[in-house]
Amino acid sequence: MRDDKARMAVVFVKHRTQYRYAQPVRLLEHRLMSRPRDSHDLRLLETGLTVEPRPRDVRWLHDVFGNSIAVTQFDSASDEVVFESTFLAEHFPVAAEALTLEPYARHLPFRYSAEDSADLGLTKQRQYADPERRVDEWAHRFIAMSEDADTLQVLTAMTCAVKSELRYRPRHEPGVQAPTETLALGSGSCRDFAVLMMEAVRSLSLGARFVSGYLYDDKLLGKGGLVGGGETHAWLQVYLPGAGWVEFDPTNALVGGRNLIRVAVARDPVQAPPVTGTYIGCPGDLQSMTATVEITAA
Repeated sequence: MRDDKARMAVVFVKHRTQYRYAQPVRLLEHRLMSRPRDSHDLRLLETGLTVEPRPRDVRWLHDVFGNSIAVTQFDSASDEVVFESTFLAEHFPVAAEALTLEPYARHLPFRYSAEDSADLGLTKQRQYADPERRVDEWAHRFIAMSEDADTLQVLTAMTCAVKSELRYRPRHEPGVQAPTETLALGSGSCRDFAVLMMEAVRSLSLGARFVSGYLYDDKLLGKGGLVGGGETHAWLQVYLPGAGWVEFDPTNALVGGRNLIRVAVARDPVQAPPVTGTYIGCPGDLQSMTATVEITAA
């Protein structure tokens, strides 16, 4: 029996995004991806969404991955728009040592069942060019380091190597670096590290997904402590038979769900932006975009 009280964290998250314009612009449709889904490891207790100026309509939908999306429509023009999403949640993270894989999946290489392979589909396929096989070589290095190619040991070593060998460099511009560029530069943001490891595990014929969400330090809630805290964070999941989708955070060398609140999953980062939208105005009207995340113990 698990000790929920010892492992549970109760956190309050406030995510605020503000766009400022040089003059009033006509706001068009905006989409927000900031509300987690209830699951066995995350229980939502309260949620809230505030938008200024007040939209004409807000509707909710699930995208192709099952992520919760708020779609806002506006009638008025404004020189700024603010989205503030809040939620209170109980988090029951899975400890890395509690992960149990099916016997056939405990060592690499292994083959998924026909059913799993069909459903995993594109999550197993490489998404970025690697003509010189640099990502392949980087990934297979960890198999060579493991005496019996233990699956969890290989993936854990890969996760830790990103943190120890590459320099974290926050980037606020959109998009991600190609994995080969991250290796060449020896640095990247959390989303760059997530994409590098996704491509690496895909080169081992494993299914991987990009994850966007929040990172909290359960000892220093609201005070930072882990790299990537205080803002949106990115990591990846790898599908391991017997354990399911397992969280790996290469930025912080974390395995399992501890300290990670999952909001969105996708095959590629471009499919999981926290906020997207358009407006009608003049070139250069957008003056600034600021995003803040506050995570506190409840």
